[in-house]
Amino acid sequence: MYYLILLGQLIASGTHIISKDLATRANPSSILFYRALIASIFFLIVTKIFNSTKKIDKEDYKYFVILAILNIPINQFLFLVSIKFTTAPNVALAYALTPIFVFILAYFFLKESSSLVKILGIVIAVAGTILLLTEKGIKLDSIGLVGDLLAILASLAWALYTLIGRKITQKYGSIYSTAIAMQLGFAIYAIIYIFLPAKDNPIDYSIFDWMEILYLGIITSGLSYILWYMALKRIEASKVAVFNNLQPILTTILAVIFLGQQISTLFVIGGVAVIFGVYLTQKK
Repeated sequence: MYYLILLGQLIASGTHIISKDLATRANPSSILFYRALIASIFFLIVTKIFNSTKKIDKEDYKYFVILAILNIPINQFLFLVSIKFTTAPNVALAYALTPIFVFILAYFFLKESSSLVKILGIVIAVAGTILLLTEKGIKLDSIGLVGDLLAILASLAWALYTLIGRKITQKYGSIYSTAIAMQLGFAIYAIIYIFLPAKDNPIDYSIFDWMEILYLGIITSGLSYILWYMALKRIEASKVAVFNNLQPILTTILAVIFLGQQISTLFVIGGVAVIFGVYLTQKK
């Protein structure tokens, strides 16, 4: 199961790079509309192929609505807006805080077990992430600060999505749960999108732009979400969420491969701290 989590984190790391590049040319609200539309179609096909449709109990309707709202109108929208205003490393840092949010929420609301070792692991992992990201600086200018704050809110929304989604996934399965959350989220956002003033003309997008949107829609919102929920079905939410701290490392590795970026001593130190922190959170 852990190799699937790592694959999901690799996809997410690529998402940061692609989203930042795309947001320099396109409106975040339009990017999200087409990303969510593609993801909804993807899940429609997947649920038909795997025949994963199930009857939803009335008492669970509210949970799917909450997941839908947390998923697209809040988490994904805030993510795309924040990455336009601030740097990809800053956004990665915000999502590295997800384990902290999950740990606190899971402890108080789900009564998940905790220990000093788990707490220490999360602290070390987050500290390692901060060490990595401060190497390149964290911009605190007005626009950048707005982006940073929006990214933190997006991280909190993802933490809530993770916790609520775990319960639903265990009952309805990862594919169907993600499909409903994605499709319902798109329906809600589509209504909002109609009234948004700034929209892109899809004709103006280049083939490369559409390739990046397809990645966000199929690979990120499709495959990555399924992998995330598959992990949540089997592993404690706080343990799964702490793997978000690997994203800055994986993002740097991708930058080395595709951008020729050099690995520094600080990166090695921070990377070891993150990996060790993740290891500690897996301890009983």
